[in-house]
Amino acid sequence: MRYLLTLLITVLCAEMSWACTGITLKAKDGSVVVARTVEWALSDAQHNKVLVVPRNKRFKALTPEGQNGKVWTGTYGFVTLTAYGQSYGPDGLNEEGLYVGVYYLPGFAEYATYDPANAENSMSVGDLMQWMLSSFKTVDEIVTELHSVKVVEVKNEDFGGADLPFHFKVADPSGASKIIEIVNSGEIKVYDPYLGVITNSPTYDWHVTNQRNYLRLSNLPNAPQNFSGYELKPLGGGSGLLGLPGDFTPPSRFTRAAAFTASCRPLENSLEAVLESFRILDNFNIPLGAQIPAEHIPKDISSATQVTTSSDLQNRVFYYHTMWNRQIRKIDLAAIDFATVDEQILDDDQSRSNNIKAIAPEG
Repeated sequence: MRYLLTLLITVLCAEMSWACTGITLKAKDGSVVVARTVEWALSDAQHNKVLVVPRNKRFKALTPEGQNGKVWTGTYGFVTLTAYGQSYGPDGLNEEGLYVGVYYLPGFAEYATYDPANAENSMSVGDLMQWMLSSFKTVDEIVTELHSVKVVEVKNEDFGGADLPFHFKVADPSGASKIIEIVNSGEIKVYDPYLGVITNSPTYDWHVTNQRNYLRLSNLPNAPQNFSGYELKPLGGGSGLLGLPGDFTPPSRFTRAAAFTASCRPLENSLEAVLESFRILDNFNIPLGAQIPAEHIPKDISSATQVTTSSDLQNRVFYYHTMWNRQIRKIDLAAIDFATVDEQILDDDQSRSNNIKAIAPEG
């Protein structure tokens, strides 16, 4: 019995390790904002640290044999969240406004079998993220070039000891966006995002099919009903969304994110869209105790949701807040000279404390 309990907790923690939710909002002025939460319930993955990468950086990809994979020189500079000190993480934005987001896809992502004869075109999933951010400015360019590389399984013990089965959401300032999945030993599948929403397993086509179960959801209240002279009225607002799943599984988060995106109020500009994206994603902020038994809660994190980001693609601004400090911070990529900037880590959470402002009455 103790073995089964341990196994259950291990599976629970593994499934919870990266339970991210992503959305896209568009404003009346044509702005596109891509936002997401990042969950990691195993330990502090250092997602609050942001890496700045200059133009013209020389990259060398990893394979199971070592650093002998694809070699390229980056055309564009970018910023990216980190993970366990690695030079890539769950979210990135480049100087042209191209967004690349990484989302966990356990049980379904399956990379190509490594062939040493094709090492020069092979790379790890982390390299794929850096390759896209550093090499392209549009989604169409990525889709065209995806088949020129082979993403192979590379074990990375520095990444918290977790497996790295990922799928991707990419978007650019034009509003173009795709979901990219690598399955069946390297088969690349590309999907059009449903309302810009993405979560985790199963594969994307399954999530879209599952939305047929929620066709009656509405932000309008249910009408009163009369049963043999007895009238029943809704108890209050929100009755149209009665039945909206509230748990934290990927299918439920997908459905909830789609409902909130579809019912989003009209937004005038990118800043309104950014702020609204944080409001919507507050519904996906996962308290540790909601998913992890008390005796197994990690001691070095205060929340399963370690960072929430919002990327303004037109203006090239990367916004975020973290589990340590919920004040929204921003990195203006347009203000960075990526031709001369040094590669560096930006860490605004060193004090690991929320900014709390005290106010008091006068007199």
